[in-house]
Formats: sequence, structure tokens, C-alpha cells
Amino acid sequence: MSPQAVVAPIVKSSDVFKPDIFKGKVLLCTGGGSGICKTMTLAMMSHQADAAILGRNLERLNEASKELAAKTGQTCLPLQCDVRDPSSVQAASLAYLRALCSAAGNFLSPISLLSEKGFRTVIEIDTLGTYHTVKATLPHVRKSHGSYVHVSATFTHNATPYQVHVSAAKAAVNALSAVLAIEEGPHGVRSNVLSPGPVGDTEGADRLSTKGEDGERYQKSVFPYPLGRIGAMDDCASAAVFLFSDAASFVTGQNLFVDGGTEHVRSALVPYPAAVLDPNSIKHMIKPRM
Repeated sequence: MSPQAVVAPIVKSSDVFKPDIFKGKVLLCTGGGSGICKTMTLAMMSHQADAAILGRNLERLNEASKELAAKTGQTCLPLQCDVRDPSSVQAASLAYLRALCSAAGNFLSPISLLSEKGFRTVIEIDTLGTYHTVKATLPHVRKSHGSYVHVSATFTHNATPYQVHVSAAKAAVNALSAVLAIEEGPHGVRSNVLSPGPVGDTEGADRLSTKGEDGERYQKSVFPYPLGRIGAMDDCASAAVFLFSDAASFVTGQNLFVDGGTEHVRSALVPYPAAVLDPNSIKHMIKPRM
């Protein structure tokens, strides 16, 4: 039998941090109605934070807020807004101590076939959405000496074919966070980035997955996992709890990769260079984009 890699455990924040570290604090989370950010919100509320989750789909927000409140006994408000519209975000913002910015939109496309509308949409959601959220909440976060955690992507670290739109948008978010950290540090505000790697069973992973001839995910062959497994949403949630906690009181302006070391060893999301020489040759591997 060949040697097997050690598989890293999935550790919930409740196994490490005290249950009341966020008592009396409030989290605002854009995109908190589903996926990774919903799990992050659940983790924060499990440590006695109250929360407000923002998004466009009110039905999804209502269902998520009820579920989160029932699981934690904390208050969770569903607030409908479009992060691309500053007045919409402004109307939804209240006096929050912590802000989790995670506006995201993504799909696979080479730059040669990417429309201006597609590129602009991702920039508006990811970059402008983050900017609008910061502008709307900053007076409250300053007052409370709170902090920001911006959810980005590891694609900004190495050039990734078919990801020019999200790479540009998230690189801007990373830069925004770094400047926010040095401008607002003297006001008692911290700002950090959390960049997940591949995370299983998420909408994003499904949207970016490509299929090989055998129907299996192409990424299985190009994403080696140094810690023995794909990422879990609880990995990201525990990292967010750390960044918001007093344990990270001297951590600001940083980009924390939560990817199990994958970014150091991964290949492209699509067969390279075939995918850029002839995009039609891999058309069967890619889901229709949004």
C-alpha cells in the first residue's frame, strides 16, 4: 500500500474559542444568506454575536435568518439590498461593531470571449459592493472600534486562466482592505482579507467546476491538497472568528489564505494551454455562465 497523506481535521470555532467572546457585539454580513458567509455568520452567532445578513433574495434571507436564530438563540435580521447600489446599502446599515464583506460573482471565461457587461458586473458586485459596504458602515465601525473581514479569493496570488474578471475585482478588494487598515488603524479599526481556496459543496465551487471526458471534475486532477482534503466552510468560519476576535487585535492589513496550502501547488482551473488556444475545445466542460 502506498503512503497516504495525513488529513487535516475540520475544527469548529466552538472547540477553540470561548462561547461568549462576541457577547454584546453585532455582525453585518453581505451575502450571509447562503454558502460560506452563512456558515461564518453561524459561527459568529454561536459565540453570542447578533447579526444582520444582507442580500438581494429576501426569501432566502428570511429562511436563513430564522435558521441562524433558531440554532444559536441570537438575533438575526434579514435586510434586503443590492450592494451595487450605495443608497440601498446605506439604508440597510445600522450601528455594527463587525462587518463581513463578501459580495461575489464569478464564472469561467477567457478574456477573449468575456463581454464588457460580464466584466463590469463582477467589478460592480465584488469591488464596488465592498466599497459601498465600507462607506455605509465606517462611521459605526469607527465608533465601536470594530473591524472588517473581506472575503476574497486566492486567484489574485497567481495568474489564473478564465478568471481575469474575478482576479481584477478581488485584487481591488485586497488593495482596498490594505489601505483601509492603515487609514483607519489610528481610529481603532482593523481590516483584513480572508481568501478561501477550493471549498467543497458550495455554489462557487459548483459554478467553477469543469468536467472531464469521464464526467468527473477536472479539478480533482489539478488540485493537490497538501493537508489531505478539500476545504470546508467551517475552515473559513473558524478563520473569520479568529480575525474578528481579540486574539487578532494586532492583526490588520493582512490577507489570510484558508486553502490548506493548495495555492502553492495547484494548476489551472481548465486544461492549459488548450483552453486559451481553442476555447471551443473545452466548451463541453464548462457550465453556462450567469
